[in-house]
Amino acid sequence: MKKLQFSKICKNFGSVVANDNISLSLGEGEILSVLGENGAGKTTLMNILFGHYISDKGFIEVEGQRLTPGSTRASLDAGIGMVHQHFTLADNLTVLENIILGTEPLTRLWSQKKQAYKKLKALSKRFGLLINPDAKVADLTVGEKQRVEIIKALYRDASILILDEPTAVLTPQETTQLFKVLKEMVNAGLSIMFISHKLHEILEISDRIVVLRDGKLVGEVVTKDASKESLAEMMVGHTVTRPAYEKLKIGKAVVEFNNVCLNASEGSTALSNINLKIHEKEIIGLAGVAGNGQAGLASILQGLACPSSGEFKLFGESLVKYDPCFLTESGVARIPEDRTNEGIIGEMELWENFLGEQLRSKAKSGFIIDKKQAVSNAEKLIQEYDIRCEGPFASTRLLSGGNIQKLILARSLSNNPRFIIANKPARGLDEGAISFVQQQIIDAKTQGAGVLLISEDLDEIFELSDRIAVIFEGKLQGPFDSNTVNINQVGLMMSGEVKAESLHEA
Repeated sequence: MKKLQFSKICKNFGSVVANDNISLSLGEGEILSVLGENGAGKTTLMNILFGHYISDKGFIEVEGQRLTPGSTRASLDAGIGMVHQHFTLADNLTVLENIILGTEPLTRLWSQKKQAYKKLKALSKRFGLLINPDAKVADLTVGEKQRVEIIKALYRDASILILDEPTAVLTPQETTQLFKVLKEMVNAGLSIMFISHKLHEILEISDRIVVLRDGKLVGEVVTKDASKESLAEMMVGHTVTRPAYEKLKIGKAVVEFNNVCLNASEGSTALSNINLKIHEKEIIGLAGVAGNGQAGLASILQGLACPSSGEFKLFGESLVKYDPCFLTESGVARIPEDRTNEGIIGEMELWENFLGEQLRSKAKSGFIIDKKQAVSNAEKLIQEYDIRCEGPFASTRLLSGGNIQKLILARSLSNNPRFIIANKPARGLDEGAISFVQQQIIDAKTQGAGVLLISEDLDEIFELSDRIAVIFEGKLQGPFDSNTVNINQVGLMMSGEVKAESLHEA
C-alpha cells in the first residue's frame, strides 16, 4: 500500500530548476532512502512535503488524500513528522516540556502533563527509545537528544517520518541503536524517508533507494541490488573513485602541543593537558562528537586563542604570537568548519575571496592591490580546482557548498602550506566533491605538509589518517596508529566508554 505519493512535482526558483517532474512513492512499513549531491533537489522536495514551499506543478497524496499545499499544519495533521539534522530543542526545558511544546493551545489554563507523561512513557517502551521525561535537555547526550526529536514526532501521531542526515553527529554505537529503533518502527507500520550521504548506512538500513540529480529523479533501485559504486555513479553521473591512502616516511614535527590547557569559554569545552605531535607527510585524524573541545583546539592552531598554560611549538619554535595573519604567513593553512560564515565573505566576488587570507602579502606598499594580477590568479585557480562558477567576478554567495569548499582549498593549498587544519572538510558534500577534497589533502601531505583532520565521520578518519586521536570532554586519547584500532573502539572512546589505557598508544 502506498503511504505517500509525490506526483509530477515541479519547483523553480527563478531560472533555477530545483525539482523537475518528480514522481516517487513510499510504502507502508518501508524505509526509502533519498540520495543526491548538493543542489540535487532533496531539501526542496522535503520542504514541499512539510508545507514550507508550494510546488509550481504536481501534488502530494497521503494515504490517497491530497495534501493541502503550503501548510505545515496540514502535513502534521496528515501524520508527517520531520527530524532535522540540527536539533530544534530548548536546552533549558525538560524532555517532557520539549515534547508537548506546541501541542497545547495557549488559551488552556492548565497543562495536561499527566496524560502526556503516560503517552511519552508508552512510546518510549514501544519503540525502545528510553529517555527520562524529567531530564533537562541540556544534560542529554547527542544520541539522547535525537531520541527526543523522534519521540516528539511520534507524540504528534506521525506515521511518516522524515530523517534528514540522522547519523551526522552520532557515534557508531549510537547509529547502531538508532537503526535498531528504526527497524522497530517499520515493523510497527511506520514509513520512513531516510536522507543521508553515507552510502554504507543507506545500504544497511534501506528497503529501496531513489537518486536525484540536477532536480530530476535519475534512479531507483531495490537496496539488495545496489552497491556503493553504483549509487555514487548515479549521484554524480560518472564513476567516482575515492583517493588511495599511502603511508609515507614522516619528517620533522610541524606542530607540537605539550600539556596545553585552554579555559572554557561561552559555547566551548575546556582543554586539559593536550599532548600531540604532528609531522611532515603525516595526517592525524581527530575523532570526537561535536562539542568536546575540537573548536578550542582549532582556535589555538589558527591563532584565534592563546592556551591558558602549556606550550605550542610551530615548526620547532615555541609560539609567542597568537595571530591568524602571523600563522598564515608562517605556513599554516586552514579549512574551517563553517565554510559559509568562517571561510568566505559571501558578498564579495570570487577574486576578492581568493585574496582574503594573504591580503597583506599580496598588496603593494601594504595597501594597494594589483587587481589585474589578482583576477588572473583567480582565473587560474578556478580552472585548476574545477570551481563551477561564472568567473572571478561572480558573487561568492551564489556558489554551492562544494564549490565554496573548492575555493577555500584553492586559496589555502595553492601556497604550499607546511601545516593544514582541515576541520570537517567533506561535511555535507556529495561523492564527487568528497573525492576531490580528500585528494587535495592527500596531495598536500605527499608534498610535505602535516595535516590535522578533524571529523565526526569515522569512515573519513580511517580512510585518510596515519594516526588517530580521540577527544572527549576536552581530553585527548592517543594518537594511535590507524592499523591498531578499529571503528568500534574509536566510537567507544568518543562516548567516553573506553579509556586509552586499555589500548596501545602509537
